[in-house]
Amino acid sequence: MTVCPQTVTQGERVRDVTAFQAAQESEPGAVQPAREGGGKAAPDAREAGPEVAPDVREAGAVPGARRRMPDWVRRHRAMAVAADTVCAALAGALALFVRFGEVTAYVFPYVVLSAALPAVWVCVVALNRAYEPRLLGLGSEEFQRILQCGFMLTAALAVCAYLTKIEVARGYVVLALPLTTLLTLLARYALRRSLHRRRARGGCMRRVVAVGHRAAIAELVRRFRRERYHGMEVVAACIPRGGMGDVEGVPVLGDLSEVALAVGRVSADTVAVLACPEMDGVALRRLAWRLEKTDTDLIVAPALMEVAGPRITIRPAAGLPLLHVDHPEISGLRRVLKNLFDRVVAGLLLAALSPLLAGVAVAVRASGPGPVFFRQTRVGRDGAEFTIYKFRTMRADAEHRKITLSSDGPGPLFKIRNDPRVTPLGARLRRHSLDELPQLINVILGHMSLVGPRPPLPEEVARYGDDVRRRLLVKPGMTGLWQVSGRSDLSWEESVRLDLRYVESWSLMLDLQILWKTWSAVARGAGAY
Repeated sequence: MTVCPQTVTQGERVRDVTAFQAAQESEPGAVQPAREGGGKAAPDAREAGPEVAPDVREAGAVPGARRRMPDWVRRHRAMAVAADTVCAALAGALALFVRFGEVTAYVFPYVVLSAALPAVWVCVVALNRAYEPRLLGLGSEEFQRILQCGFMLTAALAVCAYLTKIEVARGYVVLALPLTTLLTLLARYALRRSLHRRRARGGCMRRVVAVGHRAAIAELVRRFRRERYHGMEVVAACIPRGGMGDVEGVPVLGDLSEVALAVGRVSADTVAVLACPEMDGVALRRLAWRLEKTDTDLIVAPALMEVAGPRITIRPAAGLPLLHVDHPEISGLRRVLKNLFDRVVAGLLLAALSPLLAGVAVAVRASGPGPVFFRQTRVGRDGAEFTIYKFRTMRADAEHRKITLSSDGPGPLFKIRNDPRVTPLGARLRRHSLDELPQLINVILGHMSLVGPRPPLPEEVARYGDDVRRRLLVKPGMTGLWQVSGRSDLSWEESVRLDLRYVESWSLMLDLQILWKTWSAVARGAGAY
């Protein structure tokens, strides 16, 4: 499927921002740019502008002036450069010591090479644009660029050695360059975790002006507040036809023609344009020109990207950037490889965790009357029912007492934060998902996958709409995007959105990323009840 984004055919619906700024500056009540040092903006004829945050003293607060990079970005990038330098120096020293042991005349060239490795490594990383501010704390793309640097430097050294006929100790190269890459990845991961912790406390955030309709902006605000590790904080909004008031506590500062002014008034460094028919091709291009002058980032989030993002490629044709949407691959060789991976890993985990499983089984049996395992009918791929296995975490009469209880939230999913049916031991098992370990048996039997949507009950499936039923195209999983994004704290709508995103874009690499994130989510125990 090929989609053509909106272009000039819709006409010009947004006024020229440059003319608007000139008119504002010529009027007595015009908005004055924020003073250096975080002073308040002078009120205009309608209302006083919001006070610029005192810790954001950017040149971007002045319309037309280039924005200065935030202090936290400069600090984080400096820490990344320092970490890469230390990692390369350490890797070079270890390779020198392990391969040669002592310094001799023969080893001296490798001493020079080890001394030059940190500078060369930092230059290669910089050339591959792995220090770009937009990549800081991003995760997968940042790590991919580091891996690319390792491969490129290894290939360049091999080619140079071949062309110059220089004999290079292969043992040194095999140790130094892969070790440099590995240590750098670990250091970047540590920096990323540190950045996420600071963002959880409200620091190191990008200030965003959201552009679109009220409903879309409200959803974006809620999502960024819930997932603060993204580092985005919506500080202002611009909506079609403007108006007063706020959206989820975020002030509305004007209509679509006042975006550039709103950026200056709140010292924003990013503009997020949501799906909005009024923001056509001409308006978006002019907005990009205005933001280019202040070095303000522009991100566009069409509604099409919600589910199909990883499968979208841009194919220019006749001067138009056409978005080509590939169909999701839910069958064939990739499914076979996924099934093989699931069963092999599940078998290994079941063998490795057998002492833990035995200990939990004994504890459950001693905790009170009732069986060790809880068996329940769930719905799998294509609507096929199967029996799921879990350690019992509730009292023996839990199913009979369910009719007297009501769910904490709307939707087919029944969940209670403080469920009186859960035993004290069961609460501890649930907190760290230990009660779900027997589901490894379901994975080996082919009923479930290690990663996938949450396994639903038959009564839940009976209430599914056509869109939600798409969750049944793949096997349910022991973990998934819902597990690493909030677990039971998620609303029904958010759980469905995450499951559909997984169905539309699943891959073995995505499964590995989710499995990597699962252990930290389980260790924290947040959102489990």
